[in-house]
Amino acid sequence: MEIRWLEAFIAVAEELHFGNAALRLRMAQSPLSQTIRKLERSLGAELFIRSTRSVELTAAGHAFLPHARQVLEQLNVAAAAVRVPEGEVYGSLTMGFTGVLNHMSLPVLTGALRRRHPEIELTLVGRVMTQDAVHQLDSGALDLAFVGLPVDSTRISSRLLAQEAFGMVLPADHPLADSDSVLLSDMADQPFITPPMAAGSALYDSTMRSCADAGFYPIVAQQITDPYMTMMLVSAGVGVAFLPEGIAAVLPPGAVYVPLGGRPYYMNHGLAWSNRPGSAAREAFLELSVEVLPTPDVIM
Repeated sequence: MEIRWLEAFIAVAEELHFGNAALRLRMAQSPLSQTIRKLERSLGAELFIRSTRSVELTAAGHAFLPHARQVLEQLNVAAAAVRVPEGEVYGSLTMGFTGVLNHMSLPVLTGALRRRHPEIELTLVGRVMTQDAVHQLDSGALDLAFVGLPVDSTRISSRLLAQEAFGMVLPADHPLADSDSVLLSDMADQPFITPPMAAGSALYDSTMRSCADAGFYPIVAQQITDPYMTMMLVSAGVGVAFLPEGIAAVLPPGAVYVPLGGRPYYMNHGLAWSNRPGSAAREAFLELSVEVLPTPDVIM
């Protein structure tokens, strides 16, 4: 088995398209297909289900992917060990985040990591919803991820980073835009902008659960993954959105944040990672995260 076989496999597994993987590897598609066949013969198992329209990982491919990534990661770590002074923590990490919802935690943690452990290379992957983050942590595609808590997986560990009260984002010309607070029940007849139901978003779950507690099921006018685009649609008058208070600092023109009156609801922001043993770089990041963003007291 050759290293380039693993590189080819990972590229196809991530792209799920031989043409795109070939472009990424700067090689022709035919040699790439031959390389994958060589790897499959060496393993005695097919790694991909191929058709004229799609490429999918087999069960064997899913099982092999995290180990292939780990092998390449260890090679990179070994190469770095030659260059890095003794005692330094080095390596690479890939971390998923949602977007604007992480604007308070993400800069604090990445800045602290850059100062404390400059030899750790951090790659950020945006627009990763909680459910997708769990799957990618489990497969080894991500080392760490910002998630909404709780996380429903026995294979994933997590820690609370911050807790934010929910409120409503309204168009600036909404009749309740100038109110000191609004009741969630006041929004029963309003069109809502939410994440897609199938995206596995903790924000979507919080919206549905909170509205149900207030006695109604929200009218969903638009579903969109990016929270900032959600706020843009609110400012355009498309609907209203149920979002945590931290976004008040990054609202686009034409949208306002109004706190909730009555029963409070909270967004629990967490950091998650796989229960599998991690690299020294991951452990250093987790230790630093506790120092920089200690777990807050939970408001029930």
